[in-house]
Amino acid sequence: MKVIEYFKEICKIPHCSYETDELRVYLADFASKNGFKVDIDKFGNIHAIKGHPKVCLQAHYDMVCVGLAPKIELINEGGFLSAKNSSLGSDNGIGVAIIMDAMSEFCDLEVLITNNEEVGLLGANGFSSSLASKFMLNLDSEDENGVFIGCASGVSIFASLNLKRTSCEKNLYEVSVSGLPGGHSGIEIIKNIPNAIKVLNEFLLKNGCELVSFDGGERNNSIPVSARAIVVSDHALMSDEICKVKDLGKQKVKVMQSSGVLDFINAFSQGIRSYDEELKIVNESINLSIVKTDENILEIEFFARAMSDDGLERIKSQMQSLANLAKFKLRYAEQTSAWKPKITDFAKVVLQSMQKFNKNAKFEAVHAGLECGVLLNKSGNKIDACSIGPNIFSPHSINEKCEIRSVNLISEVVREILKSV
Repeated sequence: MKVIEYFKEICKIPHCSYETDELRVYLADFASKNGFKVDIDKFGNIHAIKGHPKVCLQAHYDMVCVGLAPKIELINEGGFLSAKNSSLGSDNGIGVAIIMDAMSEFCDLEVLITNNEEVGLLGANGFSSSLASKFMLNLDSEDENGVFIGCASGVSIFASLNLKRTSCEKNLYEVSVSGLPGGHSGIEIIKNIPNAIKVLNEFLLKNGCELVSFDGGERNNSIPVSARAIVVSDHALMSDEICKVKDLGKQKVKVMQSSGVLDFINAFSQGIRSYDEELKIVNESINLSIVKTDENILEIEFFARAMSDDGLERIKSQMQSLANLAKFKLRYAEQTSAWKPKITDFAKVVLQSMQKFNKNAKFEAVHAGLECGVLLNKSGNKIDACSIGPNIFSPHSINEKCEIRSVNLISEVVREILKSV
């Protein structure tokens, strides 16, 4: 299949979020060479139209870079693609590759490849043009058995604290956590993956440490892999199985009033807040994503998700109460609405096409943000949408892998849908 070859070409071009210029030029040039009229907006979204389309294929072209990425050394083993010591970028490079394959074949087609999805759906939120098609097929799902017709709302929550520091001369230590599994904070939140920031915080609290700095986490939608703190202590600190201690000797430093910070992180409940037993899906969750310190401010970033807008407001209220107790200030950013499940005629066509190749296919919703929710709301719900995709495991981590057989299956499904509508 051409799809895998297209994906290999994508992997050669750096495209971490916010660093997508080179891939944008490549994709726009590809679309033009295949006879598409191409428009690129100020957000970097690529909107391409050819002929008289009924369906818009949609994906995003930025990736979460973990480990050695954007340097991607592909591994093809046991029917899977992965990358050596880095995230793979199959989320959503495989979706883009499937679109490229369709662009090379179909004469009546609309394409929307958005930018900076992984950092708050920025491209989709900024997209202001109208789609020419009546139907949109998003290719950013990660389970070949699902025809996704609903997704979670989401919001970034920033908790900041103005720091008061005092000078002291004590034994100084660097304490770090690294190499935890990480993973997608929506799809994989159900796995109870350890959070590096929470793990390190527990060690610091247990050992009565005072903070000089505390930094950790990689992306707002990833479960933290690593964290690092510079601390002082009245007694010698020793490494354990996870937390590694480096003795920096006796030094004069400025420490922050730490107990409130450590207690705040300790009191925060990481992960699932509620679960829908009927639908067998996480209903509400929140991930502690990033902590960073400068001389005067400590800021903690969280990402909350809920399958309803009311559920998201409930988490925001809970976080506000916790922040009030610890004297943190909260602000919110990049809030998206939930995409409420609805079985439309287009959804039925997509499911029927899927079931020709995969009898196990069924309607589902996903506890993660899909651009469908944003784009449908922007259209005033004048278009119908579904989301499908191949089997992708452990996205946003160095363990990410994509099943080649499944990629080929979804490619055939997309071809079937475009012929059927």
